[in-house]
Amino acid sequence: MNDLNGIFTALLTPFNADGSINFDSLRKLIEFNIESGINGFYVGGSTGEAMLMTGDERKLVLKAVSEAAGGRVKLIAHVGSTATDFAVDLALCAKGLGYDAVSAVAPFYYGHTLQAVKQYYYDIAAAADMPLFIYNFPAGNGFGLTADIAAEMFEEEKRIAGIKHTSTDLFMLRQVKERIPRAVVFNGFDEICLAGLSMGADGAIGSTYNFMGAKFVSLYNAFRAGDIEKAQKLQNEASAIIAVMCRFGVFQCEKEILTQIGIDMGQCRKPFLPLSAEGKKAVKEILINL
Repeated sequence: MNDLNGIFTALLTPFNADGSINFDSLRKLIEFNIESGINGFYVGGSTGEAMLMTGDERKLVLKAVSEAAGGRVKLIAHVGSTATDFAVDLALCAKGLGYDAVSAVAPFYYGHTLQAVKQYYYDIAAAADMPLFIYNFPAGNGFGLTADIAAEMFEEEKRIAGIKHTSTDLFMLRQVKERIPRAVVFNGFDEICLAGLSMGADGAIGSTYNFMGAKFVSLYNAFRAGDIEKAQKLQNEASAIIAVMCRFGVFQCEKEILTQIGIDMGQCRKPFLPLSAEGKKAVKEILINL
C-alpha cells in the first residue's frame, strides 16, 4: 500500500437534466483532475452521491472511471451500503475493473453492534480479496471508529489496509499511525488537510479537490518538502473558499463552479436542493479568487 498516498479526489457525479449520469462530463472531470496532478480518485463515495444511486448506476460509474483513467492514477472504489451482500457485489465489480482498493462506510441506519460492523468489513475483504479502507465517518453513519477498535480489526483481517478518516479527531488519527504502522490513513475533511498531514496522514481524500486539486497537490508537496509556511498559506486560501461553500451547500457549489469553468455537472439529486441565487453569486466570487 506504499503507493496509495497523496491527494485523491473524492469524485463528483455529473447528471444530465433528466437525472441520468452525464458520462461525457464525467470523462472531462477525470481529465481535468489528472491534469491538476492528483494521485488518484475515490469513486462512489458521499461526494459522488452514491447513496442516491441504484446499484447498476454505481457499477456504471466505476466502469466509466476505470476506462477513462486508463491506469494513469490510483483508484479506490467506495462500495459501502446498508447491506453486506450489496457491498460485496460492488467490491467484486471494482476488482474486476482493476481498482487498486475498495473502501466502505460502516452500515448505517440500524445501529448495528460492534461485532456486526466488524463482520461486515471482514466479509467484504474476504469476498473481494483486495485491500480495504475503512471509511470512518461518524457524523454520517453514527459509528465512530476508535484506535482500539482499529487495532483489533487490522490484527484480525490483514486485507484491511487503511482508513479514510473523515473526522476532526486528529488525536485518534495519530494513535492509529503509532499503534498500527502498516495502516495507510487518508485525511477526510478538506478544511483540515494540513492538520491531518501534520498528525501523520499519508494523504488526503477530498471533494473540493474536484476543482482545487492543483492547490491541494501544491499543499501536499510543500508539506512534504518542509515548507510549512507555503502549506499554511494554501490551506488558508482553500479553507476561506470552503467556508463560503458551507453556507450554500458544498456539493451544489462544487458542481456550479465546475459548470462555470466548462464541465457541465448538472444538479445534485433530490433531496438536495438546487443552488440558490445567493449561492450562485457567491460562486462567481469564488471563481474570481481562484
